[in-house]
This record gives sequence, C-alpha cells and structure tokens, in this order.
Amino acid sequence: MIYLVGGADVNKQWLKSLDHKNAIWVGVDRGTQTLLDAGIRVDRAFGDFDSVSAVELEFIRSVVQSVETANAEKNETDLELALNWAIEQQSDIKILGATGGRLDHFMGNLQLLSSEKALNYTRLIEIEDEQNRIRMLKAGKWKVENCEDFQYLSFIPMTNEVEGLSLTGVKYTLTNYNAVFGSTRTISNEIIEPIASISFSTGILMMVRSKDKS
Repeated sequence: MIYLVGGADVNKQWLKSLDHKNAIWVGVDRGTQTLLDAGIRVDRAFGDFDSVSAVELEFIRSVVQSVETANAEKNETDLELALNWAIEQQSDIKILGATGGRLDHFMGNLQLLSSEKALNYTRLIEIEDEQNRIRMLKAGKWKVENCEDFQYLSFIPMTNEVEGLSLTGVKYTLTNYNAVFGSTRTISNEIIEPIASISFSTGILMMVRSKDKS
C-alpha cells in the first residue's frame, strides 16, 4: 500500500494506526513534515515545499532519501506529481490529508481521481480521512464489501448523466436508474448484505463510504 499524505491537517495518531511494515509513505509538500512529526518513516517526498520553512525543508532533505522538488509555477499540483509516480508503482494507493483545508485543493483532488489515468488504473485509488473513503467508478460492474466502520454508502454522478444504475444488497435498491448530475437521490444508502453490487452502463460515479463523527 502506498500512502500519499497531503498538506491538510491530519490526526497524527490516526496516521500511526495505519502504519505497517509494507506501507510506503510519500509526503506531499507540507504532508512530509506532518508524517515526520508523527514519527513515521517517509520514503519519498514531492512538492515545491512553499508551505514549509527553510529549516523544515533542510530537515526533510536530511531524513528523506528521495525528495523531488518542483517549481512553484507549474502545470500540475504537488499531489498530481506524487500520484503519477505512485501509479507507476502498480500498488494500491490511499490519499490522506486531502479533504480538509482549502476547498479548491479538495475539489482539485477529486478531479485527479476522475482523470483518465486514475479511472483506468486497475488497482485501488482512494481518498480517505477518519470519516470518509472516496473512490471514482467508471461504467461497469462493481462489488463492495460491507464494513461496519463505514456504514453509509453514497453515489454522486460526476458526469451529466449516469445511465442504467442498479444497486443490490443495499437498503434502498435501484434498477436501471438514470442518475443525473445535481440529484441527491443516491445519497446516504446502507449496505445490508455481506456484499453490495453496483452496475451502470455510462458515466462516472463518485462512491463515498462514510460514518458519523464519533
């Protein structure tokens, strides 16, 4: 598993709970310092590092083996640079520290998941925080396992229309439904079987698994 950690505020204890011996931790700009402050070994770092001090950047360079520094004026965000590298590694990818803070950054991060490269990736790419797990699904058939920790299941059209949407194994089933951008009908469902099935014929869906704040 590759964890990409962005610059939004993240609970450091939660980060530590995700750490395991096979994890690859990648800091994205300020997220690099967040990982180091949490006592997590950082394998790589990406960014223009305009959100860290000169002293912090010097420390980052001294303890992280691979630091890829980008110009502040560039076409890609720091997270996009890191995600492009992670996709080349052919491993599951979770993006943390990407939902809080500035809304334009969050919306840009959602767009990254909607890119052709991400949609066609055969492994998991997911944005995660303590309350939410976000994935983008392209047209096809999908299976989702029940998870008591994230009881709510929502689908948000990312294209003007998502055609032929069918949901089974959930509290509110659908059959061949056409979901349109701007509708909230597919918000806040729940999985009631061990595995739920999702299928649709056209469009892109954002799937959000969530829970209430404890």
